[in-house]
Amino acid sequence: MNPGKKTSTEKLDIRVVEMLVCPLTKTRLVLNKDRSELISRGARVAFPIRKGVPLLCLGEARTLDEKELDGLR
Repeated sequence: MNPGKKTSTEKLDIRVVEMLVCPLTKTRLVLNKDRSELISRGARVAFPIRKGVPLLCLGEARTLDEKELDGLR
C-alpha cells in the first residue's frame, strides 16, 4: 500500500452514501471529489470519512467557506 495515497473510502459502499443524510438538516449528503468527505450544503459542513466510515458528528465536521460551496454547484 502506498503511504501517500488516500485509502479512507476504499470500503465505503456508494449505496450507503445514498442513504445517509445530514444529522442537522436531514438533507442528502454529497461525496466530495477525492471521496474523503461527505458534504452537507444546507449545514455548510463537511463530515470526514476515515477508514471507510463516515463520521457524522458535528465535533468531527469542518465548516465550509463560500468558495468551497460554490465549487460544489
